[in-house]
Amino acid sequence: MSVMRTKSVERSIADTEDPEFRLKKSLSAFDLTVFGVGVVIGAGIFTLTGRAAHEVAGPAIAISFVVAAIACGLAAMCYAEFASTVPVSGSAYTFSYASLGELFAWIIGWDLILEMFLGAGVVAQGWSAYLGVLLGQFGIDLPPEISYGGVVDLPAIVLVLVLGGLITLGIRESMRVNIVLVAVKLFIVLFVIVAGLMFVNPANYTPFVPDAAPRDAGSGLTQPLLQFLSGVEPMAFGIGGIFAGAALVFFAYIGFDVVATTAEETKKPQRDLPIGIIASLAICTVLYCAVSLVVTGMVPYQDLDPAAALANAFVHYGQPWMGTVIAAGAVAGLTTVVLTLLIGATRIIFAMSRDALLPQSLAKVHPTRRTPWVISIIVTVIVALVAGLTPVGILEEMVNIGTLSAFILVSIGVVVLRRTRPDLRRGFRVPWSPVLPILSAIVCTYLTLNLSVETWLRFLIWLALGFAIYFAYGHRHSRLGRDAGEYLNPAAPKIVGRDEE
Repeated sequence: MSVMRTKSVERSIADTEDPEFRLKKSLSAFDLTVFGVGVVIGAGIFTLTGRAAHEVAGPAIAISFVVAAIACGLAAMCYAEFASTVPVSGSAYTFSYASLGELFAWIIGWDLILEMFLGAGVVAQGWSAYLGVLLGQFGIDLPPEISYGGVVDLPAIVLVLVLGGLITLGIRESMRVNIVLVAVKLFIVLFVIVAGLMFVNPANYTPFVPDAAPRDAGSGLTQPLLQFLSGVEPMAFGIGGIFAGAALVFFAYIGFDVVATTAEETKKPQRDLPIGIIASLAICTVLYCAVSLVVTGMVPYQDLDPAAALANAFVHYGQPWMGTVIAAGAVAGLTTVVLTLLIGATRIIFAMSRDALLPQSLAKVHPTRRTPWVISIIVTVIVALVAGLTPVGILEEMVNIGTLSAFILVSIGVVVLRRTRPDLRRGFRVPWSPVLPILSAIVCTYLTLNLSVETWLRFLIWLALGFAIYFAYGHRHSRLGRDAGEYLNPAAPKIVGRDEE
């Protein structure tokens, strides 16, 4: 009855064939790449680049994006190896169950629920804000009481309910809508890049790396934990500013891990999952670097507007209509982010329920649609309430710490599973293991220390609640605990999934 019991990879794969819980395999490498781009590229591409350049890095923000992509790529490779080895819904939760044990798996699943529930709610609020801007361009003003920042954010609620209905209908249908919206989003991003190139002044790139200077990062509970523990004053610009910028823009890449939650619905997971994860990260890196070079080339970094740098850069050149284009791109972009996070949240809870760490009755799939429809409805309602009723601006960093904690344990899990199960078939292998996985864990740990003290306090409260639920319910009802003898047999013959037959 140990809390460190592990679930064999063979048993995890076998559970995907249970008719009561079997999901429909319909996704390709292209679907997964679009899925990844859809969740990573959001409104931040139009705002975060300018804010980071203005506050910490200057034109060198493009280098910050490359540094962040390398750091994020370390975690992405760990996810790719696990997803190709254990092609089962649940992402980091399932990976941790196979390598680190049930308690760690529960912690990661609990963290991912936090990431995706709050992430979808926060992004839905951002979508509502951009919708208000877009409608305002056409002379339509929503009542302030029921719009972004009001008593009830009705547009955010409606968005979540519509997308929740779509994911309940089917993964294939969700992906078709996602592909269309991602195509619109990419067209607008590329249009903005090309249009901005016409206004670039090379003189704005000098100095490319501005001289270092101290910066204010808050005090008390709002200061970064690293500053609280060390007393070291954070720096802006210079070489230190490049890395400070990388820590800031790292969160623009968060979301690729959601691709791994669809492993069980992928036709050829050993091949397609690594392609989807790594390709989406590469595409997003190119787009982020291009936008950052355009915005810092259009306007000197000192004069950028941190709130809406790209839109105001075009206003600076007498092109206010571009604000409408950017708002439209943000609306399309954030729609795909919310859709993807809702799918990720349902798959995490589905995997945890199938293992009976949460009520197993939740995991039953629709007899014809083959979707976890009960969970989809529950997730939709909760996220709609979070998006519609939560005050704006208090949840963002909670999303980040939940994600980074998952990255850390997945990175460690790759090393552990390499040692405990070297015999497993791996469609992708992280090169130079264990060095790169350990480096990934160290980088992600450092990034968590850059989050505020109050974020850490809220996170510890969330973990305490999770431990209470696990020991009160999950540990006693665990399917693995009920059938420990069968589940813990590492010598069991390999059960071949349908994609390998």
